[in-house]
Amino acid sequence: MNKKDLISSLAERNGLSNVESARVVDMFFNAMTEALVRGQRVEVRGLCTFQVKTYKGYKGRNPMTGEPVAVKPKKLPFFKPGTDLKDRVND
Repeated sequence: MNKKDLISSLAERNGLSNVESARVVDMFFNAMTEALVRGQRVEVRGLCTFQVKTYKGYKGRNPMTGEPVAVKPKKLPFFKPGTDLKDRVND
């Protein structure tokens, strides 16, 4: 399911127009994104948790030349499924 499918499904199930449904989906994703940018954790109880993990920089190696390369520190979003989601997927 992509974003367009999600919008259509939300509109169908709740009697909304696609424009109204798109606004709701955009507000939800924007709120999640802004929280993650601020370093906050986003938890949807029973579904999943999103958080930002910080990785330290390290010395890597270019696989083609074997030359050492400095890899900068970075932050990446991390998704962790909730117990209810795992159970539903496995049933």
